Amino acid sequence: MDLQLKGKRAIVTGGSKGIGRAVARGLAAEGVDVVIAARSAEPLAAAAEAIAAETGGRVLAVPTDTGDDGQVRALVARAVAELGGIDILVNSAATPWSAGSPADLAATSDELVRREVEIKVLGYLRTARAVAPHLVAQGWGRIINISGLGARQANSIAQTVRNVGVSALTKNLADELGPHGVNVTVVHPGRTRTERLTDRLAARSAETGVPVADLEAELATNSLRRVVDASEVADVVTFLASPRSVAITGDAIAAGGGVPGPVYY
Repeated sequence: MDLQLKGKRAIVTGGSKGIGRAVARGLAAEGVDVVIAARSAEPLAAAAEAIAAETGGRVLAVPTDTGDDGQVRALVARAVAELGGIDILVNSAATPWSAGSPADLAATSDELVRREVEIKVLGYLRTARAVAPHLVAQGWGRIINISGLGARQANSIAQTVRNVGVSALTKNLADELGPHGVNVTVVHPGRTRTERLTDRLAARSAETGVPVADLEAELATNSLRRVVDASEVADVVTFLASPRSVAITGDAIAAGGGVPGPVYY
């Protein structure tokens, strides 16, 4: 299937590693000119260089803290100036959720919740607010928000709130921007094979002597019984970023290999 993406222009936040980097690579491989953004300049520049070399695409690095509205607006202005416009926004910048963080009511402080929503909810709002006028003006665009299956589980107040918040933002944007030709969706990855997970399992393997493959298999509690790779999540996002996805907007797409048991409808 031709995704009709060649010549499109995209911003991917959180693009220096993990799912964001995989998405940037997936888009670049389809002929999209990509601006990747993240806070740390050196890893971001290295990622842009590597993706460009792998795909032959145009990939620019623009260091940005999405917690700062001024930096977000500068990011969008730079992308528009360098690429001649913008068609696609993928929001993937977020502070990593730390397993083992306090999850009970007594330990859930105001500051903990504020920290969780600052980047993953408000950061997504800032980028969408800056990009949307360009998409509306041209009558076409895609915004894809990366959230997580934590939106569907009550494991932690702060984690659930931030992921549900992304879904609520997505639906509001979809209804407002849909009449202008802009589709907005949210993708919920589950446990995903990224550099972070690979490094953690390698360290644990070194300590215990258990092979990495066996440690990963223990984590594969989804319907597929295997951990989904970041590139496989990126395949879903790349489709949603394309003109082919026009029938989907305002909805959540789970990309975690299936959750055994519950029926979602």
